[in-house]
Amino acid sequence: MTKPAGEPGRSTPFGAERDPARVAAFSDAVIAIAVTLLVLEIRPPQDTQHLFHGLVMLWPSYMAYVLTFMLIGQIWANHHVMFDHIRSVDRVVLFLNTVLLMDIAFLPFAASVLAQAFRDGQGQRTAVVFHGITFEVAAILFNAIWEYARHDRRLLATTIDSAGARAIIRRFRLALAWIATGTLLGAVLPALGLAVIAAFIPYYWLPIPGEIARAKRRRGGGGQA
Repeated sequence: MTKPAGEPGRSTPFGAERDPARVAAFSDAVIAIAVTLLVLEIRPPQDTQHLFHGLVMLWPSYMAYVLTFMLIGQIWANHHVMFDHIRSVDRVVLFLNTVLLMDIAFLPFAASVLAQAFRDGQGQRTAVVFHGITFEVAAILFNAIWEYARHDRRLLATTIDSAGARAIIRRFRLALAWIATGTLLGAVLPALGLAVIAAFIPYYWLPIPGEIARAKRRRGGGGQA
C-alpha cells in the first residue's frame, strides 16, 4: 500500500511498501527454529551407569538453554509489539529485519559456546562476552528498526500515538544499556555478568505502559490521538 502523495508529517519510505504480516510470519518461523535448535545442543550423558551424576553435570547446558530461550522469547514478544504498530515495511526495514534474523539464528551457537566454557571451567569470560554481544547486536537492530519506522511516523499505523511510540523506544534503549552492562561485567566476573543479563528477563516481560494505555482507549471507543 502506497501512502497518498503529499501526506503531511511523513517522509517517503525507501522503495515500495509491503505488508508487515509476511515479515512477522517469516520472523516467527526463524525464531521457532532457533529455539528448537537450542535443545539439540544438550547431549545426554554417555555413562548411563552414573546417569544421575551425568545429568547434574550438564547444568551449564541447562543454564545456557534457559537463559537463551527466555531471551529469544523476549525478542519474539517485542518483535510482535513492534510490528503490531508498523503499517507497512520498505526495503530498509526488510534489510534490518533480515540482519536481525541472522543474529537470532546465530544464538544457538553462542549458547553452545557458553555451556561448553562453563563445563570445561575455561574461557568463561570470553563466552559470556560473546553471548552478550550477540544479544547486544539484536538490541541495536531492534532500536534501528523502530527508530526508522517511527521517524516522522513514516511507517507507523494509527494504532499507537506519539507517547506510546516513545514508550517503546525507551524500553528498547534500556535493553541496549542493560545487556551492555551485563556483557562488560561478564568480562571481569562471568557469573555476575550472566546474573545481570538474567535479571533483565523478568523486567522486559512487563507491559509497555504507553502501548497498553493506547490499547485501552481504542477498546473504549476513544478517538485517534
